[in-house]
Amino acid sequence: MNSDIFYFSVISSALVLSLMGLWFAAVMPMSDRWSKRFFLDYFIAFLLCCLSVPAEMMLSYFSAPSAAAYFLLILECLILSLPLLMLVVYLLHCCGESIRASRLLRAVLVLWAIYVVLLVFSPFIGSFTYITSVSLYQRGPLYPLLPLPLVAIQLLTLAGVIRRRARLSPVVFLSFLVAILPMTAALLAQMFVDVFPILDISYILAALSMYGLVLSDQIDRDLRRQREIAAQQLEIANQQLEIANQRASVMVLQMRPHFIYNTLMSIYSLCNQNPQRARQVTLDFTDYLRKNFNAIASGRAIPFTSELEHTRAYLAVEQAQYEEQLVVDYDTPFIRFRLPPLTLQPIVENAVKHGMDPYAGPLHISVRTRHTDAGAEIVVADNGRGFESADSGEGHVTLKNIRQRLESMCGGTMVIAPNDGGGTVVTLTIPDRAAESD
Repeated sequence: MNSDIFYFSVISSALVLSLMGLWFAAVMPMSDRWSKRFFLDYFIAFLLCCLSVPAEMMLSYFSAPSAAAYFLLILECLILSLPLLMLVVYLLHCCGESIRASRLLRAVLVLWAIYVVLLVFSPFIGSFTYITSVSLYQRGPLYPLLPLPLVAIQLLTLAGVIRRRARLSPVVFLSFLVAILPMTAALLAQMFVDVFPILDISYILAALSMYGLVLSDQIDRDLRRQREIAAQQLEIANQQLEIANQRASVMVLQMRPHFIYNTLMSIYSLCNQNPQRARQVTLDFTDYLRKNFNAIASGRAIPFTSELEHTRAYLAVEQAQYEEQLVVDYDTPFIRFRLPPLTLQPIVENAVKHGMDPYAGPLHISVRTRHTDAGAEIVVADNGRGFESADSGEGHVTLKNIRQRLESMCGGTMVIAPNDGGGTVVTLTIPDRAAESD
Protein backbone atom coordinates (compact mmCIF):
# COMPACT_ATOMS: atom_id res chain seq x y z
CA MET A 1 0.00 0.00 0.00
CA ASN A 2 2.80 2.42 0.92
CA SER A 3 4.62 1.58 -2.32
CA ASP A 4 1.45 2.36 -4.29
CA ILE A 5 1.14 5.74 -2.56
CA PHE A 6 4.77 6.51 -3.31
CA TYR A 7 4.34 5.39 -6.91
CA PHE A 8 1.24 7.53 -7.32
CA SER A 9 2.98 10.57 -5.73
CA VAL A 10 5.95 10.28 -8.08
CA ILE A 11 3.72 9.98 -11.15
CA SER A 12 1.62 12.93 -9.98
CA SER A 13 4.77 15.02 -9.61
CA ALA A 14 5.92 13.99 -13.08
CA LEU A 15 2.50 14.93 -14.48
CA VAL A 16 2.64 18.38 -12.84
CA LEU A 17 6.18 18.97 -14.10
CA SER A 18 5.24 17.98 -17.65
CA LEU A 19 2.25 20.34 -17.55
CA MET A 20 4.51 23.14 -16.28
CA GLY A 21 6.98 22.49 -19.07
CA LEU A 22 4.20 22.49 -21.66
CA TRP A 23 2.82 25.77 -20.26
CA PHE A 24 6.24 27.44 -20.25
CA ALA A 25 6.95 26.28 -23.82
CA ALA A 26 3.57 27.62 -24.98
CA VAL A 27 3.68 30.97 -23.15
CA MET A 28 7.32 32.03 -23.03
CA PRO A 29 8.49 33.82 -26.20
CA MET A 30 11.37 32.31 -28.16
CA SER A 31 13.03 33.99 -31.13
CA ASP A 32 13.46 30.63 -32.88
CA ARG A 33 10.03 29.25 -33.87
CA TRP A 34 11.54 25.85 -34.61
CA SER A 35 12.87 25.60 -31.06
CA LYS A 36 9.50 26.64 -29.63
CA ARG A 37 7.76 23.90 -31.62
CA PHE A 38 10.42 21.40 -30.56
CA PHE A 39 9.90 22.01 -26.85
CA LEU A 40 6.11 21.91 -27.24
CA ASP A 41 6.38 18.44 -28.84
CA TYR A 42 9.01 17.47 -26.28
CA PHE A 43 6.75 18.12 -23.29
CA ILE A 44 3.67 16.70 -25.04
CA ALA A 45 5.54 13.39 -25.32
CA PHE A 46 6.30 13.48 -21.59
CA LEU A 47 2.71 14.36 -20.79
CA LEU A 48 1.41 11.39 -22.79
CA CYS A 49 3.88 9.14 -21.03
CA CYS A 50 2.75 10.37 -17.62
CA LEU A 51 -0.91 9.88 -18.54
CA SER A 52 -0.25 6.31 -19.63
CA VAL A 53 0.95 5.38 -16.13
CA PRO A 54 -2.42 6.05 -14.39
CA ALA A 55 -4.10 4.12 -17.20
CA GLU A 56 -1.75 1.22 -16.53
CA MET A 57 -2.62 1.38 -12.82
CA MET A 58 -6.33 1.35 -13.65
CA LEU A 59 -5.89 -1.77 -15.80
CA SER A 60 -4.05 -3.44 -12.95
CA TYR A 61 -6.73 -2.43 -10.45
CA PHE A 62 -9.56 -3.82 -12.59
CA SER A 63 -7.55 -6.95 -13.59
CA ALA A 64 -7.72 -6.16 -17.28
CA PRO A 65 -6.59 -8.72 -19.90
CA SER A 66 -2.84 -9.14 -20.20
CA ALA A 67 -2.96 -8.13 -23.89
CA ALA A 68 -4.32 -4.69 -22.97
CA ALA A 69 -1.67 -4.32 -20.27
CA TYR A 70 1.06 -5.29 -22.73
CA PHE A 71 -0.23 -2.86 -25.34
CA LEU A 72 -0.28 0.02 -22.87
CA LEU A 73 3.20 -0.89 -21.58
CA ILE A 74 4.65 -0.97 -25.09
CA LEU A 75 2.98 2.33 -25.95
CA GLU A 76 4.35 3.93 -22.81
CA CYS A 77 7.90 2.75 -23.52
CA LEU A 78 7.71 3.94 -27.13
CA ILE A 79 6.54 7.41 -26.07
CA LEU A 80 9.29 7.57 -23.45
CA SER A 81 11.92 6.80 -26.09
CA LEU A 82 10.80 9.57 -28.48
CA PRO A 83 12.54 12.46 -26.61
CA LEU A 84 15.85 10.63 -27.11
CA LEU A 85 15.39 10.86 -30.88
CA MET A 86 14.20 14.45 -30.61
CA LEU A 87 17.39 15.44 -28.80
CA VAL A 88 19.47 14.26 -31.76
CA VAL A 89 17.28 16.21 -34.18
CA TYR A 90 17.59 19.33 -32.01
CA LEU A 91 21.38 18.92 -31.87
CA LEU A 92 21.54 18.80 -35.67
CA HIS A 93 19.30 21.87 -35.87
CA CYS A 94 21.50 23.85 -33.48
CA CYS A 95 24.60 22.94 -35.52
CA GLY A 96 22.92 23.75 -38.84
CA GLU A 97 23.38 20.21 -40.20
CA SER A 98 21.12 18.42 -42.65
CA ILE A 99 18.81 16.02 -40.83
CA ARG A 100 18.38 13.66 -43.78
CA ALA A 101 22.12 13.36 -44.48
CA SER A 102 23.21 12.91 -40.86
CA ARG A 103 25.05 9.67 -40.10
CA LEU A 104 24.48 10.28 -36.41
CA LEU A 105 20.72 10.29 -36.86
CA ARG A 106 20.84 7.16 -39.04
CA ALA A 107 22.81 5.30 -36.36
CA VAL A 108 20.38 6.43 -33.67
CA LEU A 109 17.41 5.32 -35.78
CA VAL A 110 18.98 1.88 -36.22
CA LEU A 111 19.40 1.54 -32.44
CA TRP A 112 15.84 2.77 -31.89
CA ALA A 113 14.52 0.22 -34.42
CA ILE A 114 16.32 -2.53 -32.50
CA TYR A 115 14.71 -1.28 -29.29
CA VAL A 116 11.25 -1.27 -30.91
CA VAL A 117 11.72 -4.83 -32.17
CA LEU A 118 12.78 -6.04 -28.73
CA LEU A 119 9.93 -4.15 -27.13
CA VAL A 120 7.29 -5.56 -29.49
CA PHE A 121 8.49 -9.15 -29.19
CA SER A 122 9.17 -9.02 -25.45
CA PRO A 123 5.64 -10.28 -24.56
CA PHE A 124 6.38 -13.47 -26.50
CA ILE A 125 9.74 -13.95 -24.79
CA GLY A 126 9.11 -14.29 -21.09
CA SER A 127 12.75 -13.81 -20.30
CA PHE A 128 12.38 -10.06 -21.03
CA THR A 129 9.06 -9.12 -19.40
CA TYR A 130 5.79 -10.75 -18.48
CA ILE A 131 2.43 -9.83 -17.03
CA THR A 132 1.09 -11.64 -13.99
CA SER A 133 -2.45 -12.93 -13.64
CA VAL A 134 -3.48 -9.71 -11.92
CA SER A 135 -2.07 -7.53 -14.78
CA LEU A 136 1.12 -6.64 -12.94
CA TYR A 137 4.25 -5.95 -14.95
CA GLN A 138 7.29 -8.08 -14.02
CA ARG A 139 10.91 -8.07 -15.22
CA GLY A 140 12.54 -11.19 -16.63
CA PRO A 141 16.21 -12.25 -16.37
CA LEU A 142 17.02 -10.79 -19.83
CA TYR A 143 15.33 -7.47 -19.11
CA PRO A 144 18.65 -5.49 -18.93
CA LEU A 145 19.04 -6.10 -22.67
CA LEU A 146 15.77 -4.24 -23.38
CA PRO A 147 16.86 -0.69 -22.40
CA LEU A 148 20.40 -1.29 -23.68
CA PRO A 149 19.71 0.30 -27.15
CA LEU A 150 18.37 3.41 -25.39
CA VAL A 151 21.54 3.66 -23.33
CA ALA A 152 23.55 3.30 -26.54
CA ILE A 153 21.49 6.09 -28.13
CA GLN A 154 22.26 8.35 -25.18
CA LEU A 155 25.98 7.60 -25.28
CA LEU A 156 26.05 8.15 -29.04
CA THR A 157 24.20 11.46 -28.64
CA LEU A 158 26.62 12.51 -25.89
CA ALA A 159 29.55 11.77 -28.18
CA GLY A 160 27.88 13.80 -30.93
CA VAL A 161 27.40 16.75 -28.58
CA ILE A 162 31.02 16.69 -27.44
CA ARG A 163 32.23 16.43 -31.03
CA ARG A 164 30.15 19.48 -32.03
CA ARG A 165 30.84 21.60 -28.94
CA ALA A 166 32.78 24.15 -31.02
CA ARG A 167 29.59 24.92 -33.01
CA LEU A 168 27.45 25.29 -29.89
CA SER A 169 27.33 28.20 -27.49
CA PRO A 170 28.52 27.34 -23.96
CA VAL A 171 24.97 27.57 -22.60
CA VAL A 172 23.50 25.29 -25.29
CA PHE A 173 26.33 22.80 -24.83
CA LEU A 174 25.63 22.74 -21.09
CA SER A 175 21.90 22.31 -21.75
CA PHE A 176 22.57 19.17 -23.80
CA LEU A 177 24.72 17.74 -21.02
CA VAL A 178 21.98 18.50 -18.50
CA ALA A 179 19.44 16.72 -20.71
CA ILE A 180 21.58 13.67 -21.55
CA LEU A 181 23.48 12.75 -18.40
CA PRO A 182 20.56 12.39 -15.91
CA MET A 183 18.50 10.40 -18.43
CA THR A 184 21.46 8.13 -19.16
CA ALA A 185 21.99 7.51 -15.44
CA ALA A 186 18.30 6.72 -14.99
CA LEU A 187 18.33 4.29 -17.94
CA LEU A 188 21.40 2.52 -16.54
CA ALA A 189 19.66 2.19 -13.18
CA GLN A 190 16.51 0.89 -14.91
CA MET A 191 18.54 -1.99 -16.38
CA PHE A 192 19.06 -3.44 -12.91
CA VAL A 193 16.42 -1.86 -10.64
CA ASP A 194 12.82 -0.92 -11.40
CA VAL A 195 12.94 2.90 -11.24
CA PHE A 196 10.36 3.57 -13.93
CA PRO A 197 8.63 6.46 -12.05
CA ILE A 198 12.02 7.97 -11.20
CA LEU A 199 12.86 7.65 -14.89
CA ASP A 200 9.91 9.90 -15.74
CA ILE A 201 10.95 12.44 -13.13
CA SER A 202 14.57 12.52 -14.35
CA TYR A 203 13.45 12.94 -17.96
CA ILE A 204 11.17 15.86 -17.16
CA LEU A 205 13.59 17.62 -14.82
CA ALA A 206 16.28 17.31 -17.48
CA ALA A 207 13.89 18.68 -20.09
CA LEU A 208 12.93 21.62 -17.88
CA SER A 209 16.56 22.42 -17.14
CA MET A 210 17.43 22.22 -20.80
CA TYR A 211 14.49 24.41 -21.74
CA GLY A 212 15.47 27.02 -19.15
CA LEU A 213 19.07 27.10 -20.36
CA VAL A 214 18.12 27.32 -24.02
CA LEU A 215 15.58 30.05 -23.27
CA SER A 216 18.13 32.07 -21.32
CA ASP A 217 20.65 31.64 -24.12
CA GLN A 218 18.12 32.89 -26.67
CA ILE A 219 17.29 35.85 -24.44
CA ASP A 220 21.00 36.66 -24.21
CA ARG A 221 21.32 36.42 -27.97
CA ASP A 222 18.28 38.65 -28.43
CA LEU A 223 19.78 41.22 -26.06
CA ARG A 224 23.08 41.09 -27.94
CA ARG A 225 21.23 41.47 -31.23
CA GLN A 226 19.31 44.46 -29.86
CA ARG A 227 22.56 46.03 -28.69
CA GLU A 228 24.07 45.44 -32.14
CA ILE A 229 21.00 47.00 -33.78
CA ALA A 230 21.22 49.98 -31.41
CA ALA A 231 24.92 50.35 -32.23
CA GLN A 232 24.13 50.20 -35.96
CA GLN A 233 21.38 52.79 -35.56
CA LEU A 234 23.78 55.03 -33.63
CA GLU A 235 26.38 54.59 -36.37
CA ILE A 236 23.78 55.45 -39.01
CA ALA A 237 22.74 58.53 -37.01
CA ASN A 238 26.39 59.60 -36.74
CA GLN A 239 26.83 59.09 -40.47
CA GLN A 240 23.73 61.17 -41.15
CA LEU A 241 25.03 63.86 -38.83
CA GLU A 242 28.39 63.78 -40.60
CA ILE A 243 26.63 64.09 -43.96
CA ALA A 244 24.61 67.03 -42.61
CA ASN A 245 27.78 68.69 -41.39
CA GLN A 246 29.39 68.11 -44.75
CA ARG A 247 26.40 69.70 -46.42
CA ALA A 248 26.73 72.63 -44.06
CA SER A 249 30.40 72.89 -44.96
CA VAL A 250 29.58 72.83 -48.66
CA MET A 251 26.92 75.46 -48.04
CA VAL A 252 29.55 77.67 -46.39
CA LEU A 253 32.06 77.12 -49.17
CA GLN A 254 29.45 77.76 -51.85
CA MET A 255 28.49 81.23 -50.64
CA ARG A 256 26.36 83.11 -53.12
CA PRO A 257 28.73 84.72 -55.64
CA HIS A 258 26.50 87.73 -56.08
CA PHE A 259 26.52 88.31 -52.31
CA ILE A 260 30.32 88.47 -52.30
CA TYR A 261 30.32 90.58 -55.45
CA ASN A 262 27.77 93.04 -54.08
CA THR A 263 29.62 93.32 -50.78
CA LEU A 264 32.92 94.09 -52.45
CA MET A 265 31.26 96.61 -54.73
CA SER A 266 29.63 98.28 -51.71
CA ILE A 267 33.00 98.54 -49.99
CA TYR A 268 34.52 99.92 -53.20
CA SER A 269 31.82 102.60 -53.45
CA LEU A 270 32.08 103.52 -49.78
CA CYS A 271 35.85 103.98 -49.98
CA ASN A 272 35.30 107.37 -51.64
CA GLN A 273 31.92 108.31 -50.15
CA ASN A 274 32.39 107.17 -46.54
CA PRO A 275 35.81 105.66 -45.81
CA GLN A 276 34.96 105.03 -42.14
CA ARG A 277 31.82 103.17 -43.17
CA ALA A 278 33.88 101.19 -45.73
CA ARG A 279 36.29 100.12 -43.01
CA GLN A 280 33.42 99.01 -40.79
CA VAL A 281 31.80 96.98 -43.60
CA THR A 282 35.17 95.42 -44.35
CA LEU A 283 35.51 94.38 -40.69
CA ASP A 284 31.96 93.01 -40.65
CA PHE A 285 32.54 91.06 -43.86
CA THR A 286 35.84 89.69 -42.54
CA ASP A 287 34.14 88.67 -39.31
CA TYR A 288 31.39 86.99 -41.31
CA LEU A 289 33.94 85.04 -43.39
CA ARG A 290 35.88 84.01 -40.28
CA LYS A 291 32.73 82.75 -38.56
CA ASN A 292 31.79 80.82 -41.69
CA PHE A 293 35.10 79.03 -41.94
CA ASN A 294 35.20 78.36 -38.19
CA ALA A 295 31.82 76.65 -38.53
CA ILE A 296 33.36 74.17 -40.98
CA ALA A 297 35.80 72.94 -38.34
CA SER A 298 33.18 72.72 -35.59
CA GLY A 299 31.42 69.36 -35.28
CA ARG A 300 29.70 70.10 -31.97
CA ALA A 301 27.18 72.52 -30.60
CA ILE A 302 28.52 76.04 -30.07
CA PRO A 303 27.44 78.83 -27.70
CA PHE A 304 24.49 80.84 -28.93
CA THR A 305 26.55 84.02 -28.50
CA SER A 306 28.94 82.83 -31.23
CA GLU A 307 26.09 82.11 -33.62
CA LEU A 308 24.53 85.47 -32.78
CA GLU A 309 27.79 87.29 -33.57
CA HIS A 310 27.94 85.44 -36.89
CA THR A 311 24.38 86.54 -37.67
CA ARG A 312 25.06 90.18 -36.69
CA ALA A 313 28.13 90.28 -38.95
CA TYR A 314 26.13 88.93 -41.89
CA LEU A 315 23.22 91.33 -41.38
CA ALA A 316 25.62 94.27 -40.98
CA VAL A 317 27.05 93.47 -44.41
CA GLU A 318 23.57 93.16 -45.92
CA GLN A 319 22.48 96.45 -44.34
CA ALA A 320 25.44 98.14 -45.95
CA GLN A 321 24.02 97.09 -49.32
CA TYR A 322 20.31 97.59 -48.73
CA GLU A 323 20.62 100.44 -46.20
CA GLU A 324 17.13 101.52 -45.13
CA GLN A 325 15.48 98.63 -47.01
CA LEU A 326 16.60 96.21 -44.27
CA VAL A 327 15.65 96.75 -40.64
CA VAL A 328 16.76 94.29 -37.95
CA ASP A 329 15.59 94.05 -34.34
CA TYR A 330 17.28 91.95 -31.67
CA ASP A 331 15.60 90.86 -28.45
CA THR A 332 17.82 88.17 -26.97
CA PRO A 333 17.70 88.23 -23.16
CA PHE A 334 18.28 84.45 -22.91
CA ILE A 335 21.65 83.47 -24.38
CA ARG A 336 23.05 80.77 -22.08
CA PHE A 337 22.55 77.71 -24.29
CA ARG A 338 24.19 75.91 -27.18
CA LEU A 339 23.05 75.00 -30.68
CA PRO A 340 24.55 73.48 -33.84
CA PRO A 341 26.79 75.83 -35.84
CA LEU A 342 25.22 77.46 -38.87
CA THR A 343 21.72 77.39 -37.45
CA LEU A 344 20.57 80.99 -36.92
CA GLN A 345 22.67 82.68 -39.63
CA PRO A 346 21.36 80.57 -42.56
CA ILE A 347 17.77 81.14 -41.39
CA VAL A 348 18.29 84.91 -41.36
CA GLU A 349 20.05 84.72 -44.73
CA ASN A 350 17.10 82.75 -46.09
CA ALA A 351 14.75 85.46 -44.79
CA VAL A 352 16.73 88.14 -46.63
CA LYS A 353 16.93 86.09 -49.81
CA HIS A 354 13.19 85.25 -49.96
CA GLY A 355 11.77 88.27 -48.19
CA MET A 356 13.49 91.21 -49.83
CA ASP A 357 11.21 93.04 -52.28
CA PRO A 358 12.25 96.57 -53.34
CA TYR A 359 8.64 97.39 -54.33
CA ALA A 360 7.08 96.34 -51.01
CA GLY A 361 8.85 98.62 -48.54
CA PRO A 362 11.55 97.80 -45.98
CA LEU A 363 12.11 94.20 -44.86
CA HIS A 364 11.81 93.88 -41.08
CA ILE A 365 13.58 90.94 -39.44
CA SER A 366 13.37 90.25 -35.72
CA VAL A 367 15.48 87.79 -33.74
CA ARG A 368 14.12 86.90 -30.30
CA THR A 369 15.09 84.36 -27.65
CA ARG A 370 13.41 83.21 -24.49
CA HIS A 371 13.32 80.28 -22.09
CA THR A 372 10.15 78.16 -21.99
CA ASP A 373 9.10 74.92 -20.35
CA ALA A 374 10.28 73.10 -23.48
CA GLY A 375 13.75 74.70 -23.30
CA ALA A 376 15.52 77.49 -25.17
CA GLU A 377 13.45 79.06 -27.95
CA ILE A 378 14.64 81.18 -30.89
CA VAL A 379 12.10 82.99 -33.07
CA VAL A 380 13.08 84.59 -36.38
CA ALA A 381 10.22 86.58 -37.97
CA ASP A 382 10.05 88.70 -41.10
CA ASN A 383 7.41 90.59 -43.06
CA GLY A 384 8.71 89.62 -46.48
CA ARG A 385 7.13 87.71 -49.33
CA GLY A 386 7.42 84.39 -47.52
CA PHE A 387 8.11 81.07 -49.19
CA GLU A 388 6.52 77.69 -49.74
CA SER A 389 6.87 74.52 -47.72
CA ALA A 390 10.32 73.92 -46.28
CA ASP A 391 10.39 70.53 -48.02
CA SER A 392 10.77 71.85 -51.56
CA GLY A 393 12.79 74.36 -53.54
CA GLU A 394 16.52 75.09 -53.70
CA GLY A 395 16.50 77.53 -50.77
CA HIS A 396 14.73 75.05 -48.56
CA VAL A 397 17.57 72.51 -48.71
CA THR A 398 19.30 74.73 -46.16
CA LEU A 399 16.32 74.56 -43.81
CA LYS A 400 16.08 70.78 -44.15
CA ASN A 401 19.76 70.56 -43.30
CA ILE A 402 19.26 72.75 -40.23
CA ARG A 403 16.31 70.64 -39.06
CA GLN A 404 18.29 67.42 -39.43
CA ARG A 405 21.29 68.74 -37.51
CA LEU A 406 19.04 70.14 -34.77
CA GLU A 407 17.42 66.73 -34.26
CA SER A 408 20.70 64.80 -34.43
CA MET A 409 22.91 67.03 -32.30
CA CYS A 410 20.59 68.26 -29.57
CA GLY A 411 17.12 66.78 -30.07
CA GLY A 412 15.78 70.17 -31.12
CA THR A 413 12.90 71.04 -33.43
CA MET A 414 12.19 73.66 -36.08
CA VAL A 415 8.72 74.91 -36.99
CA ILE A 416 8.09 77.13 -40.03
CA ALA A 417 4.81 79.00 -40.22
CA PRO A 418 3.38 82.07 -42.01
CA ASN A 419 3.54 85.36 -40.14
CA ASP A 420 0.22 86.98 -39.22
CA GLY A 421 1.19 90.25 -40.87
CA GLY A 422 2.76 88.57 -43.90
CA GLY A 423 6.11 86.89 -44.19
CA THR A 424 7.44 83.91 -42.26
CA VAL A 425 8.10 82.86 -38.66
CA VAL A 426 10.75 80.24 -37.91
CA THR A 427 10.75 78.85 -34.35
CA LEU A 428 13.64 76.77 -33.03
CA THR A 429 13.32 74.86 -29.75
CA ILE A 430 16.29 73.27 -28.00
CA PRO A 431 15.57 71.06 -24.94
CA ASP A 432 17.12 72.04 -21.63
CA ARG A 433 19.15 68.80 -21.50
CA ALA A 434 20.99 69.96 -24.64
CA ALA A 435 21.02 73.70 -23.88
CA GLU A 436 24.22 73.56 -21.87
CA SER A 437 25.45 76.63 -20.07
CA ASP A 438 27.85 78.77 -22.08
